Amino acid sequence: MPRQIFVLNVSLAGIRPPVWRRVLVPGGYTLDRLHRVVQHAMGWRDCHLHSFDIDGRQYGEPDPDGEPALRDELDVRLDAVLGKGSRFRYTYDFGDWWEHDLLVEDVCAADPDERYPLCPQGERACPPEDVGGLFGYQVLLAALADPGHPEHDALREWVGPGFDPGAFDPARATTLLRRFC
Repeated sequence: MPRQIFVLNVSLAGIRPPVWRRVLVPGGYTLDRLHRVVQHAMGWRDCHLHSFDIDGRQYGEPDPDGEPALRDELDVRLDAVLGKGSRFRYTYDFGDWWEHDLLVEDVCAADPDERYPLCPQGERACPPEDVGGLFGYQVLLAALADPGHPEHDALREWVGPGFDPGAFDPARATTLLRRFC
């Protein structure tokens, strides 16, 4: 039987214009590996905690002293909890609280000539780490767009000259996915 490939749409909730990625991953991936896929496809650096919410159940890295109790993401394969049309949520950075809406757009047979995972499509750059959530990102975008903004120079320096909120390179995302996932 050919390997199953999950075609996932990952979009950052609350951001306009949208920041999203389409990723293709093996159905045998654990949620831990999917976490790494989302990190590299979106452009995050995996500096913060995260969790998945699938049908009201929370998955992540369990902390014996932490609340709420999380099911161990290492024990859960995509093909065991998701199918075509499944919707679920991934939250990254419990301070900035970046929520990602995920949709399983399709489940199909793997192309034997293709390497997975891959990210064939997406739009816009992911917000920088520690920008301050949705509000902080809106402030950053406004300041970058207006050279007369009182925070323009400081925020441009903080984010670096290479940050372009409208840019996304699927080939680079795919390279990172294949290297680290």
